[in-house]
Amino acid sequence: MFDFLTNKFSSIFSKITGRGSLSKESLDDVVQKVRDALLEADIPYKLVDAFVQDIRQAVESQKIVSSLKPAEQFIKLIHDKLQEFLGGKPATFSFQIPSLIMVMGLQGSGKTTTIAKLALFVKKEAAKKNKNRRILIGSVDFYRPAAVDQLEILSKQVGVDFYRSSQSDPVRAAKDIANYAKQNGYEHLFLDTAGRLHIDSQMLQELREIDANLSPKYKILVLDAMTGQESLNVARAFDQGVGFNSAILSKLDSDTRGGAAFGFRYELKKPITFVGVGEKVEDLQAFYPERMAGRIIGMGDLSSLIEKANEKIDQQDQESAYNSMMSGRMNLQDFSNQLDMVTKIGSLSQIAKYMPGMGNMNIPEEKMAQGEKEMIRFKAIINSMTLKERLMPQLLDGSRRKRIAKGAGVQVEDVNYLLKRFEESQQYVKLFKKFGKLRNFFG
Repeated sequence: MFDFLTNKFSSIFSKITGRGSLSKESLDDVVQKVRDALLEADIPYKLVDAFVQDIRQAVESQKIVSSLKPAEQFIKLIHDKLQEFLGGKPATFSFQIPSLIMVMGLQGSGKTTTIAKLALFVKKEAAKKNKNRRILIGSVDFYRPAAVDQLEILSKQVGVDFYRSSQSDPVRAAKDIANYAKQNGYEHLFLDTAGRLHIDSQMLQELREIDANLSPKYKILVLDAMTGQESLNVARAFDQGVGFNSAILSKLDSDTRGGAAFGFRYELKKPITFVGVGEKVEDLQAFYPERMAGRIIGMGDLSSLIEKANEKIDQQDQESAYNSMMSGRMNLQDFSNQLDMVTKIGSLSQIAKYMPGMGNMNIPEEKMAQGEKEMIRFKAIINSMTLKERLMPQLLDGSRRKRIAKGAGVQVEDVNYLLKRFEESQQYVKLFKKFGKLRNFFG
């Protein structure tokens, strides 16, 4: 997500970070590079010019050139302006009960999958409060082959109900689905509407009729982030033709440059409430402008990483890992458990995107892939040990290491390398304890 901009900004800022002073000329040069990066990210000229003008005015009004730490002040300024342009404060969003949610978008935008993601998101949020929501999803997308079947399959994956109307007309089918939801006491109905490959008058008229007949409490537009500036034309057409409350940006895990998010929020003044970050039904995240701005300029997003960890890892497992680290008696079984925890959160490349400063390092994908293989090899080695050896690594003499290597299908050197990395991890834990940062990584 926004990897292109993150790499660009990290490269730009690395040249000024730590300087005791900055000239007006050097700051002008940095601002020009920021402008070029935004244009390359497929952000509209109008928006880029407005952004850069804001930056130039702020640089002068805040007297950044003569400030005590000009580079840090400038980077903070860029962060604050990015956050402002992405929407400022996060949109506080929750569906009232009961509610009918009408979801719109073009074919290929990920609309149908997004509906299942939304239903699962609402279900999980309710579960956190020990509540169980009655959720129904239905489809009137009769133009795309198997669209209704796809949504029915997805409903089973996320554990919500599905209703298939016997009506063939989209407007009548929509009324039928809404009546079924009302009669059966559903708290939320997510309605998948018909899309097209391109905007056309027939589709908009159909959506207007559904809107007029059902009066949905929420109308959400799903936009494909990969379409860049074209997504703005799509959003304008839907806004003028039907109207909508908020948007969800799909496919932000792909090779998108970020133009859609900037342009949409600036042009239409409507909130982005969620972003799709993968193909799985769990891959939907609330959109936080501040966190996104931090990731773009290389500050990372530890808040989202911690939330992701809390969602994927049991609180008991987190407490166990924390206690073993704080005790100073971490063993190889603990180390193995921590590898499992990392795997649950995601791949190393996914996790790295949340970590501060990773944009400056430009770690190649091959290195990340090598790290993934290394973790698998570490697990195989530890699994070849007896429980006593895992709990007491000091027992691992030469003969034991040979036996373990043979059992894991690796070389003795690989066993030695694992033990070296284990010792290094213990040193890192001591540093975290010393500076009091360890607790931050456990919910």
